[in-house]
Amino acid sequence: MKATFGAGCFWHVEALFQQVKGVKSTTVGYLGGSLKDPTYEDVCSGQTGHAEVVQIEYDPDVVSYDDLLTVFWNNHDATTLNRQGPDVGDQYRSAIFFHNAEQEATAKISKGKVQSSNKFQDRKIVTEIIPASQFYMAEDYHQQYFKKCGLH
Repeated sequence: MKATFGAGCFWHVEALFQQVKGVKSTTVGYLGGSLKDPTYEDVCSGQTGHAEVVQIEYDPDVVSYDDLLTVFWNNHDATTLNRQGPDVGDQYRSAIFFHNAEQEATAKISKGKVQSSNKFQDRKIVTEIIPASQFYMAEDYHQQYFKKCGLH
């Protein structure tokens, strides 16, 4: 199964999901924009509409989509529009890109539960829940970045 999330800089997000039992592989890339075959520089220009994302291949017999959503919600601020920490721009937006109707429904229910849980106090969750479109794999030097740098 496949899941795709945007939650800020994809290096950090990828490293989080790599630690989840049942995640078979992760690939960082760009999704949700208008330019075909964008580069990192294109996406960082703010002109393409792409988000930095992590596309995850996972075993649903080991980890559920709902479990992946829990990792997503617990590891970024879903209330900041186009920003995660020092990273600012629409490429860093909070987004769930669903691959089927079941993922869409699960994501919407999950978002509602998190919003009503008061996890973010009274701040409104701004996370987009939208259909996955064409995924563009990021350049090789971005893949498994923390592992390449000896950070994880």
